[in-house]
Amino acid sequence: MHSPREVSTPMATAPWQRAALGANLLAPDGGLGVTIFEEMTTLAVQTGAINLGQGFPDEDGPLEIREAARAAIAAGANQYAPGKGVPELREAVAAHQRRFYGLSPDPATEVIITTGATEAIAASLLAFAGPGDEVLTLEPFYDSYGALIGLCGATHVTAPLLVPDFMPDMTALEAAFSEHTKVVLLNNPHNPTGAVFPREVLQKIVELAIRHNSIIVSDEVYEHLTFGARHIPVASLPAAAERTITISSAGKTFSLTGWKIGWLTGPEKLVSAARTVKQFLTYSSGTPFQQAIAAGLAFPDSFFEGIAASLKAKRDILSEGLRAAGFNVFSPQGTYFVNVDTEPLGITDAVDLARRLPELVGVAAIPVPVFCHPEGAERTRSLLRFAFCKRTEVLEEAAGRLARLSGRL
Repeated sequence: MHSPREVSTPMATAPWQRAALGANLLAPDGGLGVTIFEEMTTLAVQTGAINLGQGFPDEDGPLEIREAARAAIAAGANQYAPGKGVPELREAVAAHQRRFYGLSPDPATEVIITTGATEAIAASLLAFAGPGDEVLTLEPFYDSYGALIGLCGATHVTAPLLVPDFMPDMTALEAAFSEHTKVVLLNNPHNPTGAVFPREVLQKIVELAIRHNSIIVSDEVYEHLTFGARHIPVASLPAAAERTITISSAGKTFSLTGWKIGWLTGPEKLVSAARTVKQFLTYSSGTPFQQAIAAGLAFPDSFFEGIAASLKAKRDILSEGLRAAGFNVFSPQGTYFVNVDTEPLGITDAVDLARRLPELVGVAAIPVPVFCHPEGAERTRSLLRFAFCKRTEVLEEAAGRLARLSGRL
């Protein structure tokens, strides 16, 4: 049974290490050990396994965007961009928010371009949370959240997402808030579970944030990668905009994760505070890439609909192989990831199975417990996460390999 408010466990290490209880595994001497991502990648290389652990595509993004970057380089866009980002991209982000969600951020004062979404999250947390404050996330949580909260010196509090649909336990969510809840760090669509939160869940989070005077930082990088479910930005809900920073990036939408172009939008007061921190992180980055992404955000609706449809087909290919393997498959509503329960195979330790899977069938995955604090890890101990953002032929091969698993256990 979970406690109402799960918090990170203090340890005799640096604050960011204390918070990195999931993917950043601690070595016996108290220092950082090898992350589970590095461990699984090493095993995949050693065994020749298909790596469905880390969530990055194995295909390049649209040629038009890549050509736009080449043209920008040739035209001399190779020096520092303005700290806020190049005007063309700030205007494109503002236009994107109007076009898809009816939001109207001012590109001059309410949009910042960042080095990926991770920097946007870091700048926001460092601007608003510190020692004595609490940052609330849902659990499982994206692995960098714990470390970034630790960098602030804040306390990481979690509220559980429950199988089979990975919706919040609403009683536990309400109990997780306190007078110390400075920031609610939300990820929607949600990594690692693939959940897309409906309006009633988001509105409840907004109501609780208002009650406790909390800021909402909403990581929406998978906003265009949903399968039937509608993505609703928190900032579009009543009374939410004034306390919400919305974050997204080009990496997931355009399959250009290596470019590290992200952005945040919100009311000027919040954006200005995040910008003050951001200028001492990277200051600026990726000038020609920023110009190219501005062109991509103007693509027609058919492009955004097409990438979601293509990814849904890939989800279904991998899910079929996982079901054939005997797993209980939780079909995601969005993101790059599908989660499974190993218990139907008589296996209750997903970490152990993840370490054996590359040798057993030649496929690598990530155990969900590494995205949790200890109590959450126990609750999710039999869950595995697979990434399906790969070429169709790779997923078909992986599905075939996985279908042979039950005969090799």
